[in-house]
Amino acid sequence: ELPAPDAKVAEWPIIGEQVYKAWNTASNNFPQFLIDYKPKLEKIGMAAVDMFGDAIGTTFLLIGALIIAGIMMAWAKPGGNATRRILCRFAGSKNGTELQSLIVQTVNSVALGVLGVAFIQALIFGIGFVLAGIPAAGILAGVVLFVAIMQLPTLIVAVPIIILMWTVGDHSIIINIIFTVYFLLIAVSDNVLKPMLFGRGCNTPMPIILIGAIGGMFNAGMIGMFLGAILLALGYQIFMDWSREFELEEVVETVASEIPEKTD
Repeated sequence: ELPAPDAKVAEWPIIGEQVYKAWNTASNNFPQFLIDYKPKLEKIGMAAVDMFGDAIGTTFLLIGALIIAGIMMAWAKPGGNATRRILCRFAGSKNGTELQSLIVQTVNSVALGVLGVAFIQALIFGIGFVLAGIPAAGILAGVVLFVAIMQLPTLIVAVPIIILMWTVGDHSIIINIIFTVYFLLIAVSDNVLKPMLFGRGCNTPMPIILIGAIGGMFNAGMIGMFLGAILLALGYQIFMDWSREFELEEVVETVASEIPEKTD
């Protein structure tokens, strides 16, 4: 059984009347609601199943990645030495060592700036859900984690929760205001946390790493998030080194052209 909707639901902008009508029908006669909205419910159900399937696949990929990462960490030192030797073979001793250090810094930066911020937001959101008495707080915190990792605004989770709290919840107005401000502040906290953690300890500018991580994630998922950031950071560093070498060559040519004049 569904509780009857509050009259304030009909006052919501744009979708208020439709939501109120559907909600009222479902609360009065749920079988009739299923008949009337069967096509829409089927579409929503199929979309939910596809989304759930994608989430399950992503979860298994993440678990597999963690297992592989654990195996690689067990041989981290010899693996790092081998990587450095390969890079030195391609780019020279100095450049190869610098490129390896850049790769490590970029991976750490993405881990902190994306996964770290997502975990912090999901944890604080979960605490708020529990304190506010929101049902399925753990599941919603997991949704926040997934949304934050996808680099989507967590407002898409916070706003429906706030609406639900104001329309169905039994808290006082003051408590609702406190939790509304709490959820909104946590939803926009990534604008403060990302500049603090993204690019930390890395010489590459933060926007370069962020663009690479987002582009790689949309193209190749979780692994692409790291690969995209690494490739863009390496490309940026190689390009900047190339431009500095050109400037150095110009300085050397200028000095060399002035030496005979001073000698004469």
